[in-house]
Amino acid sequence: MTVVSELHQDHVNLSKLLEILEKKVEKLKHDGEPNFSLMADVIGYIANYAEHHHHPREDKMYAFFKGRDAELDKVMADCEVAHQELKGIGGDLLEVIDGILHDAVLPMDEFIARLESFVFNEKAHLDFEEGHIFPKLIAVASDKDWAELAISLPAEADPLFGEKQAEEYKELYKALMQDMNA
Repeated sequence: MTVVSELHQDHVNLSKLLEILEKKVEKLKHDGEPNFSLMADVIGYIANYAEHHHHPREDKMYAFFKGRDAELDKVMADCEVAHQELKGIGGDLLEVIDGILHDAVLPMDEFIARLESFVFNEKAHLDFEEGHIFPKLIAVASDKDWAELAISLPAEADPLFGEKQAEEYKELYKALMQDMNA
C-alpha cells in the first residue's frame, strides 16, 4: 500500500465521521436533542488526528514531490494553507462546544451554522485532495518514490479506526458503530 493510498483510507474514515456530523446537523435543524459531548469527541478526533498525524504526513509527502510539476506545486501549496485554516476552524468550534458544555449561551442557529461550516470545509478539503492532488501525485510518482516515502513516512496506528482504539476514543468508536448500524 502506498502512502497516498493510506492517506486515502484516512479520508474515507474522516468522511464517515463527517457524515455523522451531517446527520447531527439535520437533527438539530428539526429540533433534535444535541449531544454536544459526542460532537466534541468527533470534532476533537478530526482536528487532533489531522493536526498531529494526517496533515504532517501529507505535508512531508508534498515536500518530497515539490519541484516535479508546477501545477502540482501550486495545488500542494494551496493545500498546506488549507491545513492551517482547518486547524483554526476545528479549534474554534471545539472552544464553542466547550463553552456550551460549561453553560455558555449560544443561539442554536448560530451553532448549527458553525457546525455546518466545519463539515463543509472539511469535506471540501478532502474532495480537493482526492480530486486535484492525489491523481497528480500518482501520475508523477514512481514505485521507487513510494518505497522511499513508505520508509520515511511510516503509517501510525489510527487511535479510532485502527485495530486497537485509544482509551480516549472508545466511547466515540461505540457511538460510531451504533450510528453506522442504525
